Amino acid sequence: MSNTADLVSFYDRDFRLTHYATGLKDLYGGAVTPGAAIWQVYPGFLDSRCRGEFLRVFQGGSAARIELPRSTGDAPLSVFVFGTSNGVGIIESRERVGRSAVEEQERVTLLHQATHDVLTGLQNRRRFGERLQQALAATGGERPKAALLQIDLDDFKAVNDTLGHGAGDTLLQLAAGRIRDALQEGESAYRYAGDEFAVIQLGKEQPREAERLAGSLVDAFKQPFVINDIPVFVGSSIGIAFAPEHGTDGEQLMKAADIALYAAKTDGRGCARTFNRAMLLLLEQRENLRRSLRMALERGELYLEYQPFIRPPSSVIGFEALLRWRHPEIGVIPPGVFIPIAEADGLMDEIGRWVLEEACRQALTWPSSMTVAVNLSPAQFLSGSLTDTVAQIVDTVGIRADRLELEITEKILLEKTIDNIDTLNTLNVLGIRISLDDFGTYYSSLSYLKNFPFDTLKIDQYFIVDLESDLKSQTIVRSIINLAHGLGISVTAEGVETSAQARWLIKENCDCLQGNFLGRPMGIEAIGDFIKRVPTRVGRAMEQTNGAG
Repeated sequence: MSNTADLVSFYDRDFRLTHYATGLKDLYGGAVTPGAAIWQVYPGFLDSRCRGEFLRVFQGGSAARIELPRSTGDAPLSVFVFGTSNGVGIIESRERVGRSAVEEQERVTLLHQATHDVLTGLQNRRRFGERLQQALAATGGERPKAALLQIDLDDFKAVNDTLGHGAGDTLLQLAAGRIRDALQEGESAYRYAGDEFAVIQLGKEQPREAERLAGSLVDAFKQPFVINDIPVFVGSSIGIAFAPEHGTDGEQLMKAADIALYAAKTDGRGCARTFNRAMLLLLEQRENLRRSLRMALERGELYLEYQPFIRPPSSVIGFEALLRWRHPEIGVIPPGVFIPIAEADGLMDEIGRWVLEEACRQALTWPSSMTVAVNLSPAQFLSGSLTDTVAQIVDTVGIRADRLELEITEKILLEKTIDNIDTLNTLNVLGIRISLDDFGTYYSSLSYLKNFPFDTLKIDQYFIVDLESDLKSQTIVRSIINLAHGLGISVTAEGVETSAQARWLIKENCDCLQGNFLGRPMGIEAIGDFIKRVPTRVGRAMEQTNGAG
């Protein structure tokens, strides 16, 4: 609004000034400041006749020209008053007194469209930038902090993808309404971009008031949105930053709020986080890792370790390939840290191909009866080129197809689609073994067990860790073993850490065991020696089981 020659001002539902043209400030001086009451700028509205006409427009009536009384000897001041989504706007008429009400209304409509989001009615990104600069100018010294809240809708993309863009638009409108309903005096909301919103707070006690508002917004989004009679659950994640503490210009403050928003997403979403310097440090470290990871494969920093599968009483039947990254400066980085980065950056398809080929080549040095298991990321499975890649690698390396076992998680199979079934069936035709990993921790895809002949079910270590003492875990594990055997599927228990766990699983006829008690992950150079040694701990566990019987 600094570029308009019109004497325009906007007021919220509490009659407080929110936005104004630079020319108005030049004309009225100190009376024009964010938060000023409308009668401080235009005392004429205190007149009962003018007040009544103003309230009519404020309460939803049509726009009107109002002649405001002034001091004796001065001509009345003509103003054009019109309603907005969050209060009223006023255009002061001076040299343009002859303009018709229709012309004024058209000009007001154009001005409103330029500064407000068409879909939600909230102020738009342009207005956000202007208001943020005004808020920053109103802080510092003894003046109160300004707070910026960046709001992002959780799982909005899933609504668009499953219910369509029309439902997505409706959701954005409903979300804007909930944000608007949570606002109090001195708070203004904006649709920044897509499903991203922002709120600016001014003249509040901080950080208390920003945290209060953030809590209200998080709570407001816990209730479902009903779209076409369908309840839709979409939460909100919020990042909070304060000026001048976290930034003295708009770009700095927005970056701080974005970093806090990222922290809220990382911490599980549906929550609010306030910016601190530690967040910035963590983000910088993550960005450094991201840049390094793009070069890790080329520099030979990625390597594989292998954890054995043991068939009771003491047979090594194969190994699972586990991806590792040895950073030249940091050292070994856990896969739980770098694999999500690789997936987010679209690197897992290339890395996954390398893992698959490297594992197959190294498996050729083992006895021909032993299998090698390779985990597939969702990006690999859903890429559309998985079956071609697997077939090419098996053919190029020269490994028998039945020696390769691909492990997929239930999460990948959340939706029973034709593409998923086609991929699994094609791999099956190629002779590749398929293992359903982490069984029982996600969605227990029983429909897939019925429609696809998996070779192996892997029981997640979550059910193994307290197997010795927890009756519920025992019941679940026993049921999984019986279910799998009834379907002709082999069962592997992962995360076996004690002899007692091994004995219990052996007694219940679990086909295969995996865990540190039986063999820790090892480099390729250690596998030959491991295979030669009889895994005595498993043998002892079996003997104790037989003795107990």
